[in-house]
Amino acid sequence: MQLMSTPHPDAHSSTPLRLVASKLLPGGQGLAAALLRRAATVELDWDCRQKSRFQAVDSSGRALGVFLPRGTVVRGGDVLVAEDGSLVRVIAAPQPVLVIRPCATHGGPFELTRAAYHLGNRHVPIELQPDHLKIEPDHVLAELLRAMHLEVQDTRAAFEPEGGAYGSHGHGHGHGHLAHEHPRDDPHEHSHDGHEHGHAACTHRHG
Repeated sequence: MQLMSTPHPDAHSSTPLRLVASKLLPGGQGLAAALLRRAATVELDWDCRQKSRFQAVDSSGRALGVFLPRGTVVRGGDVLVAEDGSLVRVIAAPQPVLVIRPCATHGGPFELTRAAYHLGNRHVPIELQPDHLKIEPDHVLAELLRAMHLEVQDTRAAFEPEGGAYGSHGHGHGHGHLAHEHPRDDPHEHSHDGHEHGHAACTHRHG
């Protein structure tokens, strides 16, 4: 996905935004099921969904400018409300991820818990599921996790990390000590349903 800068609505532009959304309904709360079924959709990956300002194109082909309160994180199933009342349902886009499972031969459930502990200590965004974990691709972490008797699979899937992990984009802090780290003192996945969805072009502007 090609990244692009995001102009503010009052910035000079030869292609004005057709829709501007500054309201988010978590999980589409309060909306009738019929409205949700009729709503346009937009696919956003995790990198985009943790930004409060971005541009996208919805499944109806409309340009969409999103301007949410700073710090807002968008989840799959949330609904963006445009200024004209239009609804756009967010789908967590399939993206490259590492799926981590206990080794069937040498591992057990405890290894998955241990991996989650170490990854959390490194502020790695992580999705927790009963039988597996998901993280963004990182070949160094993948090798270290395999050394901990875990199975690591490269795949594409929706990524919904736990709250609190977002905001840490770097993976370069202390990876070499992951498998030997000691304690300090102190879910749901979204399927790709086969329908046409809009896509996003996100800025790397942080704040």
